[in-house]
Amino acid sequence: MYFSKYNIFSKIQDSDSYYIVNLLTGNADILTPDIAAEVLNGKYPEPDEFIAKGYLIDEKEEKRLFNEKYLDHLDDKNSDEVQIFFVPWYSCNFDCSYCYQSGYENDTTKLSPEIIDAFFATVKTKFAGRRKYITLFGGEPLLTGAGNKSIITYFFDKATEANLDVAVVTNGYALAEYMDVLTSHRIREVQVTLDGVGTIHDTRRYLKGGQATFDKIVDGIDLALSKNITINLRMVVDRLNVEELPALAQFAIDRGWTKSPFFKTQLGRNYELHYCQTGNEKILSRLEFYEYIYKLVKQHPHIVEFHKPAFSISKFLFENGELPAPLFDACTGCKTEWAFDYTGRIYACTATVGKPGESLGTYFPDYTLDEEKATEWEERDITSIIECTHCNKQLACGGGCAAVAFNKSGKLHSPDCRPINELIGMGISFFNTEEK
Repeated sequence: MYFSKYNIFSKIQDSDSYYIVNLLTGNADILTPDIAAEVLNGKYPEPDEFIAKGYLIDEKEEKRLFNEKYLDHLDDKNSDEVQIFFVPWYSCNFDCSYCYQSGYENDTTKLSPEIIDAFFATVKTKFAGRRKYITLFGGEPLLTGAGNKSIITYFFDKATEANLDVAVVTNGYALAEYMDVLTSHRIREVQVTLDGVGTIHDTRRYLKGGQATFDKIVDGIDLALSKNITINLRMVVDRLNVEELPALAQFAIDRGWTKSPFFKTQLGRNYELHYCQTGNEKILSRLEFYEYIYKLVKQHPHIVEFHKPAFSISKFLFENGELPAPLFDACTGCKTEWAFDYTGRIYACTATVGKPGESLGTYFPDYTLDEEKATEWEERDITSIIECTHCNKQLACGGGCAAVAFNKSGKLHSPDCRPINELIGMGISFFNTEEK
């Protein structure tokens, strides 16, 4: 018997106690300071219990269990729902201060019914037999103007004809103008971004001419919720607006949004995606981001009515009373996510769509796919990343984002590491306190 290589053992935030988590065996415990001290010295006061929970395990049994769970993961991967992104253009009516697509050049190709038809024909054949849905992405997919609305309506019509739900990622400025289209088609959700309340948002997310956008977006959200359209409200966080989370949470509560069954939220970190973010001092590291969130939810408990942070696996553990399945792969590219744009090109995911040199093939005018590149994406998981195979946190991290890893190292099969120890430590502290 030896101390499992998959044990995650660390201190709980703001506590003298420790936690031990093993995603392979599916067990988690809080350890008193005395027992934790023994474990740190390689001693196990209650070895039978440690063996029963797989914290102490036979190496051959551990390898067998890993292989069994990995095969389950592969089976699930082939049956999971596929999210297929479509970019009708990279044009946008906003000039956001942190736009990662700011360096993209708009191709002179115009979206046409023929391109849309080719997209849906490809979806029908390439993803035959798979559960799937479409997500409209951009640029800004809901641009105003009769021509833009007409071609987007045609896209929605084709999706309905194919019996596919559509999600929309929009800045929310034209929600009212598109409400007749949204209410007459199969809409899964509409993701809208607010980066704070009033002028805080308007100094980050403004029109090309610099005009404010907050009030119009809020009116659009009100209208969508009144029509029972699911709104996924996203806040993009960096050093300049992270302290505004309590105010935005209170605004949503006061507006009545958090009481709606059609309202949900997410916090997104402004992160190191492309060249335009390199060296950006506004960006919070992943650990800094969660440290801020942890501090803010402790100081302002009402935030939890608006958004309950996951802190890695912690939220799942406390809400379900059990650990999630091991995360063998955090990257969905070319597995359960693909991206297509109006130029007829195919990409692995939204982090690469439209980026020069990242195309994997075409669907218009002809279908082509670089099978070698696609396979490299498909085969990336913790078993293919050398650094992951030696890391005890691999089953909670999953190797991270492939696009970010590639930007950092030039290798797709390299890690985008997550601060798992600290995240779980914060999460257990937060959720354990919340339950009491």
